[in-house]
Amino acid sequence: MGKLKLQEIERVKFISEKDFIENYFKKQKPVVIENLTKDWPAYTKWHLNYIKEIAGDKIVPLYDDRPVSHKDGFNEAHATMKMSDYIDLLQSKPTNYRIFLYNIMKEVPSLKEDFKWPKLGLRLVKQLPMLFFGGTNSKVFMHFDIDYSNILHFNFNGEKQCMLFAPDQSKYMYKIPHALISREDIDFDNPDFDKWPALQYAQGFVCNLKHGEMLYMPEGYWHYMKYLTPSISMSLRAFPSKFTNLTNAFYNVTIMRFFDNFMRRIQGQTWIDKKNERAITETHKKLGIK
Repeated sequence: MGKLKLQEIERVKFISEKDFIENYFKKQKPVVIENLTKDWPAYTKWHLNYIKEIAGDKIVPLYDDRPVSHKDGFNEAHATMKMSDYIDLLQSKPTNYRIFLYNIMKEVPSLKEDFKWPKLGLRLVKQLPMLFFGGTNSKVFMHFDIDYSNILHFNFNGEKQCMLFAPDQSKYMYKIPHALISREDIDFDNPDFDKWPALQYAQGFVCNLKHGEMLYMPEGYWHYMKYLTPSISMSLRAFPSKFTNLTNAFYNVTIMRFFDNFMRRIQGQTWIDKKNERAITETHKKLGIK
């Protein structure tokens, strides 16, 4: 097994709007801001027991780490559960079940009062933020977002590890054609360089996000998340600034997603298997790996 080339993401306690724009946004460079949320009500309130108290009766969508199947719809949940039962599960033992892109604030409007829109010079999309929940050792496979947004990713309650790779590292990531993910059978914690030799050339970033900390992920960055303890996350988004990323986002949303779903219906699992094989052959061909 090998070890990926990762450098720690820069950290600051606080940052001005000017410094953020000049040193990180314009350079498309990730950064962790440690104390951005300390004056938010969420800083003291957003723990699992609080969520259980105010949203325990809600039925929530759950996702696990099973491979993509032709039978699954786009972002289709693998199971559902009452929030109170899910939080009991998180607090009792490790679980692969995660809540992904859950619009809990629509169902529990009081949560909107617990956070503030950060003033960092980004034109944030002013829609209700989505929340994410995960248990100890649950993982979010390596991917980049369909809309190429600049993302402000906040963590509460526990601790999670975030691994990032810039878009120029895509050639090493074994990207699945017509998708936004890498090969799902790659263990990014302990990669096998004999099986995945391109990964030994990739250079990325890593950080552990603790309660109240925020990670800025620039547009189009690959990211892999591992929950070290049960935690709650929230993402705020800003549209991509680069024209090429805007066009890529438009293509992903309007063409790529529908084409992929169409081919799944026509070819079934054969389509998934072909794409997984192409991820290897095309990556190795481009890099001259035999």
